[in-house]
Amino acid sequence: MNKIRIGAISYLNTKPLLYGIKRSEIIKNIDLIEAYPSRIAAMLLNDEIDIGLVPVAVLTQLKNYHLISNYCIGANAAVASVSLFSHQPIEKIETVLLDYQSRTSVALTKVLLKYYWRKNLQFVEAKENYIDEIEGTTAGVIIGDRALQYRNNFEYNYDLATAWESFTGLPFVFATWVANKPIDEDFINKFNKANSIGLNNIDAVIAELDFTHYDLKKYFTENISYDFDTPKREALELFLKYLRTDF
Repeated sequence: MNKIRIGAISYLNTKPLLYGIKRSEIIKNIDLIEAYPSRIAAMLLNDEIDIGLVPVAVLTQLKNYHLISNYCIGANAAVASVSLFSHQPIEKIETVLLDYQSRTSVALTKVLLKYYWRKNLQFVEAKENYIDEIEGTTAGVIIGDRALQYRNNFEYNYDLATAWESFTGLPFVFATWVANKPIDEDFINKFNKANSIGLNNIDAVIAELDFTHYDLKKYFTENISYDFDTPKREALELFLKYLRTDF
């Protein structure tokens, strides 16, 4: 039987989900690849993988997709690892550097600037090492582990999940498990069970990680919300509606 090709985001926030997948029987039936978000999204679009833990913005580019899991990378309030950083208040920002590793966070930034902050700014596709270019009236979107690492380096930190919640009253979904083809129901059930293992053993997940820039217990249990529940599904549909309308 051919193995199911699975791609997952390589950031810290996926570690609780991958912890169980790597330790369950399901690992024998899959090929697992880890990379930054926009890379995993491209692989799903190009049919290089069958299932991806992908930035949800990619859903607007898929002709057919299947949301196969009860779990996601979401936030009910502050997410901590997805922010617009600057040395000036948002009223004075003129240019925004967009993280090259991101799709969803970049799109979310554009939605929030247009409808929530009501700012018309210049967007620049950033390249590697762009964080050093965040100065003066130039802000930057930083996501993932780097956002946790650099969160205290800037005078202004606009948490995008917090802004979305203030704007809509809903949580936000940054990434979820998506298949580009039908997947066997038995596999999905086993896959969901594997995802839950790490979430029920957060201390064991943390014990394997070496990251001192932020409290990982707080990050995994307070900032990130992993249940792909009804409010998150409603939030996802609303976000996709904005994307289909404007982008």
